[in-house]
Amino acid sequence: MTDTKEKDVLILAIESSCDETAAAVVKNGREVLSNVIYSQIDLHTLYGGVVPEIASRKHIEKINQVVRKALADASCTLDDITAVAVTYGPGLVGALLVGVAEAKAIAFAANKPLVGVHHIEGHISANYIENKELEPPFLCLVVSGGHSHLVRVKDYGEYETVSYTHLRAHETRHDLVCRLLLEKKKKTKTRNKNKRKCKKKQKAKTT
Repeated sequence: MTDTKEKDVLILAIESSCDETAAAVVKNGREVLSNVIYSQIDLHTLYGGVVPEIASRKHIEKINQVVRKALADASCTLDDITAVAVTYGPGLVGALLVGVAEAKAIAFAANKPLVGVHHIEGHISANYIENKELEPPFLCLVVSGGHSHLVRVKDYGEYETVSYTHLRAHETRHDLVCRLLLEKKKKTKTRNKNKRKCKKKQKAKTT
């Protein structure tokens, strides 16, 4: 009698689309065996928003460590992995390149299939992990970054966008510029105030 039990599918998933370096091992598309995230939020808070160049450099520094820990936490090696998945967009170009390059290198070295994942589809598919009995069709609201989508999930990998909103990049930059101008105004006001105090002290000394 032959054993007809199917082998578990283990996916090494890599995400670097913005300011978080993440890697996870997912079993059969429903069970998360490990999930490691390195956040840069404290660093970017200093600038009032995500700085793409800094984000990319931090991804380079941390991605190997994050992947190694994800494999260790899942108690598996690359030999146990069925395929490598990675976010290919949308996101910050430089940040995405780090994750894609890492995933391609691992897939090539380990001789594993490489699967590119659309960022928004990844958000939709996360519902299968939180709700293990969930099956298509269903309606999904995706709220991610500067845009939102209402999507009809017809089947696995088959979607229809019902409606969406999109915050254009120049609007995001406008917010950052406004914040910088306000900070500059505050500094100028403080500087002028200090100058007036110095003048009053000098005047008091001369009298």
